Amino acid sequence: MGRRRKLQDNDRRYNVLHWFVNIAIKTSYRSIKYIDTERIPKDAAVIFAPNHTGTLMDALVILAMDMKPKVFIARADIFRNPTLAKVLSFCKMMPIMRMRDGIEEVKKNNRTIEIAADVLKDKVPLCIFPEGTHQSKYSMLPLQKGIFRIALQAKELLGDKPLYIVPVGIKYGNFYRFRSSVSVQFGNPLNVGEFIAEHSDRTTPEQINLMRENLAARMKENIHFIPNNEDYEAKKEICAAMYSVQCAKNNTRDTNPLVNLNQKTTDEIEALQQANPEVAEKLIELGKQALKQRKQKHISLKSVVKPRGFFAQSARALLLLVTLPYTLFATVCTSPVTLLCRALEGKFKDKAFLNSVRCVIKLLLWPLLFIAYTVAAFICLPNLWAILTVIALLPVNAVAHDTFRAFRMAASDFKLSCNRTLKAKYNEIRKFFQ
Repeated sequence: MGRRRKLQDNDRRYNVLHWFVNIAIKTSYRSIKYIDTERIPKDAAVIFAPNHTGTLMDALVILAMDMKPKVFIARADIFRNPTLAKVLSFCKMMPIMRMRDGIEEVKKNNRTIEIAADVLKDKVPLCIFPEGTHQSKYSMLPLQKGIFRIALQAKELLGDKPLYIVPVGIKYGNFYRFRSSVSVQFGNPLNVGEFIAEHSDRTTPEQINLMRENLAARMKENIHFIPNNEDYEAKKEICAAMYSVQCAKNNTRDTNPLVNLNQKTTDEIEALQQANPEVAEKLIELGKQALKQRKQKHISLKSVVKPRGFFAQSARALLLLVTLPYTLFATVCTSPVTLLCRALEGKFKDKAFLNSVRCVIKLLLWPLLFIAYTVAAFICLPNLWAILTVIALLPVNAVAHDTFRAFRMAASDFKLSCNRTLKAKYNEIRKFFQ
């Protein structure tokens, strides 16, 4: 009798799906950057610990980093359906129980930890979202203890083999819009064995709490972190207003300038709140007023981050006009995908799931549409025109979304350029940092 197949074992069917999913993910964003990948230990067991802001997309952007297999740990409730559980297992995912599932259910985690340790023994990366649930904000929820329990028990089973927890910061240009941008930044890894040795005089619960504090600090270094309180939205507005100023003041050759320059502004606001609360309160109030006025006029925050002058707006309008025939072609070809996505949008209370839904629909439906369009082209057109049509079909998903975004941003930029009151509000905000 042969060896029982392990979750992390190589699987040709999985490899084909992995390749296909990677293409779908990388075409779901205008840009996707992986920053500081050299920080990932090469010859050791690795647990990735990303922040959790984009539901399924968070896992998929980690998966799309390369073609190496990765095993993901997800909340147990999505495994309740037996058929779905088999699909998730095929996708190299396994469940973990949470305290809300009940003490008896949590006891089942011992088996998950054993499998996790075996995965790590085979040097297959394990990915766990330490926050336990997602939150579509440039912030972080308190880290749960599950990842640390797994790390400690896995290290015990691994013996002398090194084990690292690698903090990962995932930053989306927009949490809800398809074809936005995303950066994935890898932080300084935490050596679990060394950490245990340094705190060998502490109890296991104390070690877990110290490790939680340490990892949370490392994760925050790789994201734009705004404290999640009543001033969150105002601070985000102020960061947008200050981005162009920070670009002028700082070296913009940074690998992740939007995150790091926005963090500079956030840190300056925090420092002002400590040093001069009254002045900081006036700044926050200006941020709230600007936010309210901008939303009333339906102006995108991107227009504030990177304002465009008259000539830039005119050049974009001319480009949109010239490419309009192909844009209409792309819009018609992708309309079945678009309409199905729009029909399903209303069924999700949490908008964070929308990009995951769009990605899955595109992954499943677009290949069928592409085949149908190709067959129709060769039936109805001469071979040369059919080939040209098929070539023209290749980028239509990106063109349809990006052109719609360009029209939307053109309207937003124009409204901001005409709104003297709002521009004056942002200029007033910038004076606080002079």
